Amino acid sequence: MSGLALIAALSLAGTVPDAGMPPMDAPAPAPAPAPPAQPQTVSAAAPGDIVVTARQGPPPGDPAERINTVSFEAMQGVDKALVGPVATGYEQGVPKPVRQGLRNALNNLSEPINFVNYVLQLKPGKALKTVGRFAINSTVGVGGLVDVAKRKPFHMAYRRNGFANTFGYYGIGNGPYLYLPLIGPTTVRDLTGRMLDLSLLPTLGGSPFNTPYYSLGTGTVRSLDDRVEFDDTLRKLREECPDFYASERQWYLATRKADIEDLHGRHVDVVALLPECLRPEAPAAPNGQPAVTPQM
Repeated sequence: MSGLALIAALSLAGTVPDAGMPPMDAPAPAPAPAPPAQPQTVSAAAPGDIVVTARQGPPPGDPAERINTVSFEAMQGVDKALVGPVATGYEQGVPKPVRQGLRNALNNLSEPINFVNYVLQLKPGKALKTVGRFAINSTVGVGGLVDVAKRKPFHMAYRRNGFANTFGYYGIGNGPYLYLPLIGPTTVRDLTGRMLDLSLLPTLGGSPFNTPYYSLGTGTVRSLDDRVEFDDTLRKLREECPDFYASERQWYLATRKADIEDLHGRHVDVVALLPECLRPEAPAAPNGQPAVTPQM
């Protein structure tokens, strides 16, 4: 290849500078400035979008909330379909004097449990009153069907007590909150105390208190009676409380706290501890100012 042809080929390839100019390196192009950062905005979720949020942990005192909620929802279905209608039939079909007599008899059978726990709580006066109630109602009160002891001249009202109260009296805390089938709201402390309560009379009294017929019969009547007594509160929880489960939990823990504090002779403002949906509305005063909320 001739010299002219070689120079022409190199010129076309871009590797030879213009003729007559000294060879020099081409300067590197300066980097383009980065565009300013734009603030990130989060747009509102459109209908149908999937929004992922961080799940909050269970509330204090209720570490098993997810399991409790499942049990709670299942039991509400059973209550609406079966327990509630049966309790309503019991209330409407059984005359009130008969229901009151059955309640009195069950209360009388629980007096030995009350006595033992008042002794454990070092309350001899209340323990003696419990013995007096049991003796009067078991004899004059026809086996406890009539609560003679609460009337004149005795004036000894029934006070339910139990091992759960004794545990709380000596400072044992609630433990985790539980919602159990057939039992409902409770805590580890209260469940343990309940098991001891149920085992005391069969252990000490023997037959017929240790037979399944006695346990099933008294348990059914007590459950129906408690369900009737709880009906108004349950209706408010269902219809007026935005979070049924959390409100019932708060109600249960508030009433149990009041029970324990009462054993120490300390007053507790139960109304202030209840969920707002269960607090009684204060009637308006004549001058238009709100009245003071009544104490329970």
